[in-house]
Amino acid sequence: MPELMTVLPDRQPILRVVPMPSEVNPQGDVFGGWIMAQVDVAGAIPAMRCARGRVTTVAVNSFLFKQPVSVGDVVSFFAEVVSTGRTSITVRVEVYAERHPAQPITVKVTEAVLTYVAIDQNGCKRGLPAPV
Repeated sequence: MPELMTVLPDRQPILRVVPMPSEVNPQGDVFGGWIMAQVDVAGAIPAMRCARGRVTTVAVNSFLFKQPVSVGDVVSFFAEVVSTGRTSITVRVEVYAERHPAQPITVKVTEAVLTYVAIDQNGCKRGLPAPV
């Protein structure tokens, strides 16, 4: 699969991590499940800000792995709220890998859309606060 070079979005990432050797599958690529967990964390951050409190993941609307991720890649997660309902928040997450420090390239590796629901201290659904 050819790597299509790109640039990072012109905003701060929600999360930035470097995968370690313990996160690779037998083929030497980072486990998709590890990436999915990081995407869920990254998506929850703007959802919690929007809800001004706890949220829980209720749906992974779409998830696309575009390129593999390798140990040593600097992986950046960019997340933004794309819609809200009465209790729900839908977030788009884009993931980029910065590779090969001697000859750096940046590639988009994953994109996903997740839906979170605001919850109270008992884990029950609650309405979103009015926007400020």
